[in-house]
Amino acid sequence: MNRAARDSEHVMTGHLIVSDDNAIRVITMRRPEKKNAITRDMYRAMSDAIDSAQNDPAIRCIVITGGSGVFTAGNDLDDFLKDSTSGGGAPRASDAVTFLYSLVHNTKPLIAAVDGIAIGIGTTMLFHCDHVLAARTATFSTPFIHLGLVPEGASSLLAPRTMGHQRAFAMLVMGRTLSADEAREAGFVNTVVAPGHTEAEAGKVARDICALPAEAVALSRKLLKPPPEELTRRIDRESHLFAERLHSEEAIAAFQAFFTRKKE
Repeated sequence: MNRAARDSEHVMTGHLIVSDDNAIRVITMRRPEKKNAITRDMYRAMSDAIDSAQNDPAIRCIVITGGSGVFTAGNDLDDFLKDSTSGGGAPRASDAVTFLYSLVHNTKPLIAAVDGIAIGIGTTMLFHCDHVLAARTATFSTPFIHLGLVPEGASSLLAPRTMGHQRAFAMLVMGRTLSADEAREAGFVNTVVAPGHTEAEAGKVARDICALPAEAVALSRKLLKPPPEELTRRIDRESHLFAERLHSEEAIAAFQAFFTRKKE
């Protein structure tokens, strides 16, 4: 993507870079030392970047990327363990849910450039995107069940609609990982490209969309999607169960086992 364009602006917030290149807003997760694991601050900054684009007619398209080699490892599990053992849990949940609400209420075409791993919310956020490009080496996994948790991000509603119940069950309930080609076959990845080329290709798609009549695009996009209220209702239901599960014996044991393995 032409980041050097004279009219591009870059704003760095913690581990997030937001840059406007002509009519395209690019949101880049930049926390390579943690495989772009998403912190509370990152959730808030991503929400702001999406929300502030809504009433800006100059922004015609939004691209979400993790840069080269990785998309995101999902929620920062250190935050998770603190929440699951603290008796709290609401702050993490509310920041993630605020981000998901921003995705639901977003009216701009949304493109994801996935160059590497997409774990947990890294995969479930893709069901809110309109066009997804993945590197050949990308992998998609939602290991909620292994942590004693339930799916989030309205994925329990959107994944079966996209790929059918059986594939959604294998991914969301059994925790099976999908390759880029399998994700394309399942219907939530549009195009598989060479590693390192996802952002450039996403830029081309965004420019194609920007060349279309804006109002017709917005109306058509809205027709294709479930009503926002239906999605937010499902997100709330999932979040309620997710928060309950965080304090379950299953989840606490799974997290402790995970961190013990990590230390070995």
